[in-house]
Order: sequence, then structure tokens, then C-alpha cells
Amino acid sequence: MEWPPGPYEYAMFALLLMTIPIQRLLTRDEVHMRVPLRGLLDEIRDKGYWWHIALYVLMFLYKATIDHHNEPMKARVGGYTHWIHAIEGDWTLWVQETFSSDLLSDLLSAHYLFMYLFMIWFSPMYYILSRDEVMADKAALNYFVVYLLAVPMYLFFNVEVTSSFIPGMEAPLYHDEFTLAFFTTHDPMDNAVPSLHIGLPISLLILNRLHCRELGIEIKDWRHREFDIFVMANVAIYFFSIQYLGIHWVVDIIPGIILAIVCAMFCHSVQPIIRKTALEDWKELLPDRKQSIFAAVSVLLFSGVLIFGAIDGPGADEDIPNYRLGNGDVKLDTIEVHSLSHSVGVEIRNVGENSVEVMVVDRDQVVPYSDRGIIDWDSIIAESTMDSNFRLSSLAEGELLNTEVEIESLFDSYLVLLKVSESADGIAEVRITMDYVDDELMWSALLASWPSFIIFGFVVEGYFNRSKQIESDDIADVDSR
Repeated sequence: MEWPPGPYEYAMFALLLMTIPIQRLLTRDEVHMRVPLRGLLDEIRDKGYWWHIALYVLMFLYKATIDHHNEPMKARVGGYTHWIHAIEGDWTLWVQETFSSDLLSDLLSAHYLFMYLFMIWFSPMYYILSRDEVMADKAALNYFVVYLLAVPMYLFFNVEVTSSFIPGMEAPLYHDEFTLAFFTTHDPMDNAVPSLHIGLPISLLILNRLHCRELGIEIKDWRHREFDIFVMANVAIYFFSIQYLGIHWVVDIIPGIILAIVCAMFCHSVQPIIRKTALEDWKELLPDRKQSIFAAVSVLLFSGVLIFGAIDGPGADEDIPNYRLGNGDVKLDTIEVHSLSHSVGVEIRNVGENSVEVMVVDRDQVVPYSDRGIIDWDSIIAESTMDSNFRLSSLAEGELLNTEVEIESLFDSYLVLLKVSESADGIAEVRITMDYVDDELMWSALLASWPSFIIFGFVVEGYFNRSKQIESDDIADVDSR
């Protein structure tokens, strides 16, 4: 089987290639604090960085588990893209059309794909190579914790990317010959809320400031100030690119920032305990009575919201579209591989007023006809080799297509393509629902959400505890006068 380099391989190669040069550039004023490459393994052993590596391995496995839950659950939890669209409308379409440029699309696509992976890897590596074990701990925790916090929303509050829901919105990053296979394999494209492209670096910036406050210095005087500016510059680019590329809604940024605040507060408070114990005395990490109560209340409260509000809730209404498209648009959804012994049920319902064309096709037949956000529908049909799973249908208003896709290999990948019928004039609205063999994953998904609720409870307890401490100190100060 051929394995040609793709977006991920190129990104990882660039990531490894650029780590040392960028770290050396940012630390050019403190050469004496650099860890030489020949001493890196000794530094990892001496500073106990083994648990950072374990954390990233655990994160890889945990994310794979969450991704396995995502699609099968959608039949029961549905989606809330229509809520987000009702709040902000077509703002991101205006951004894309106003600044549209092939060069800008290429630059922002490369930045979006590479820099997020680079930030995940480079943040702890920068601090490790700069002999700052405290911030290396916090940077590693930051990636793990911010994703934990996002899991309940990713699983129970599905929101499609803007290019799937806003008519006329292109997806120059997703619908491209070079990247289409990568993103349809690795990106659910309905995890828009919250935006971790904003949440993760913002959380790191907050951690930097909490650390400086603890040191009693201004951020401008901190020895890692240039790295802090580097992160801020990339956040600024992300604020624009996630809207321009047809990915995130503006509203997505708000929960991303909220999660960043919670994540930073938790990582800042728990890091000294982890560094002190080096995970040798795990009992030191157990919560006290107050923390346990707040965590338990948080778990019960948010679990109740998910059980009684999200499962079979308003997002699962079969008359609500999860795809909207205008004349000339081609939108896509991915049929994932979950079982080789059971077919995937595909239900496509036209819930709008205009007829829509539907195609179920092998992804390999779509890739050559995708370029900078445009998918050439006619060429796919003309050149496609129609296998047993190929479907081509037209759905009038209110019509429903029920079909099955047989999965024969782990490397099979099929797409559902949508297009407004030639005879129609206006916006088409479609609801796609996949029926997987493992569609009853609610309880394990709920369990996977508990770490998020527990962390939130700890942070709330810490906030109230600090507030009471400040109040007591103020009273004591007044009495002393």
C-alpha cells in the first residue's frame, strides 16, 4: 500500500525541523539557559519529564476514544448549529468574501494546519529547552486539561463548521485535493464549539501571567517575554483565519476563552503539587473534603443537564437542518468506519423548500476534483467508477433517502455530497443522520465527560476559597488598625 506524504507528514516534518531554530531565536539573549541537544535526555531524566511524555500518549488514546464516540452519538444528540447561526448570522461569509484571495487562503491554511500542532508540541519543549521546569509542567498540563474541558461540548453540543451551514461559504482548507483526505479522516467537522485553536494558546497566555504574578514581576520583564509575544501573534492570526477559512463561528471564541480561564486556573494551582510529589506519592493529589463536595455537585449538575437536556433533546429534532447550501455550493459529510461486519445506515432528509441532489461516493473519487474550497460535482460524476455503494439521487421538499453503505476495509472512506438541483433557485436545507452499529455510547460518553465536570468543580471551589481568604485578610487588616 502506498503512503505518500500528506498534510500531517509535512506538518510533523516542519514541526521537528523548526523546533530548535525557533527556540534558539527566542532565547538568543540568554544563551546560558539553553539545554544543549546532547544534554536533552539527561535534562528529561533529571527534571522528571517522563510524565509529560506519558501525558501526551494518554492524550492521543483519549482523543481517539472521544472521536470514536462522536459520530455514533449524533443520532441521539443531534446538533445546534441553527442556534449559533441564529445568533450571529452570516458574519463569517462577509469576512471570507471581503478578503478573498488564493494567496491568503494558502497561507492561512498552512498556518492553521501547522501552527496548532506546533503549539501543542513546542510549548512544553520550549520551556524544557530553556530550563524552566515549572512552565514546562504547566504547558504540558495545559494541552491535556483544555481538551478534557471541551469533551462534553464536543460530544453533546455538536455545531457544524460555518462552511457546512452558511450558503456560499467556501472551505478552502477542507475542500482541497491536498487536505481533503486528511481532514475527513481526522476532523469531525462538527466540533466547532468551543474553539481550542483559541482556547489552548489563550490558556497558555493566562498561565504566563499567573506565573509572573507569583514571581512578583511584570510580564514585560519576564525572561520568556518573546515567547509570550510569539503566542499572542499566532492567536491574533487565528482570530481571523478560523473565520476566513470557513471553520469556526465568532461565537465559538467565547466558550474557548472561558475554557482557557478555567484551564489556566486549574493548571496553575495543581502544578506545584505534581512537581512536589513527582507523582511518587499519588495520595497528595487526592482532593480534600471541600473539593470533593464541589466536584460531586458539579458532576451531578452537569450530568443531569446532559441526560435530560441533550440526549433526545432539541438538537435531535429531525426537521432541523445540519447542512444548508445555495446555488453552486457542494457540501460534504463523512461516513466513518466503525465496523467491518455491519453497514452504516445513512438517512438524508430534505427539510427545506428547494430540491437537492445527493451523491454517496468513494472519497478517492472526490479528491482529484477538489481545489481551494471548490468541489467539481460534474467531473466527479463523469469520471467516477461506480461501485456498489455509489448513490445518486434527487430529493424534493420533504423527501427522505434511506440507504446503507457497506464497509469492507478499514481504509474505506465514503462521503455524502450535497448540491442544489439545477431547477431550484435559492437555499436548500438538509438533515443527514448516520446510523452506526455502536450508536448506544451515551453512558461511556457521559463518563468521559466527568473529568471536565470535576475540574470545573475544583476551580469553582478554589475561587470561593480564595475569595474568603481575601475577605478574611481584609478584615484582619482593618482590625489591626
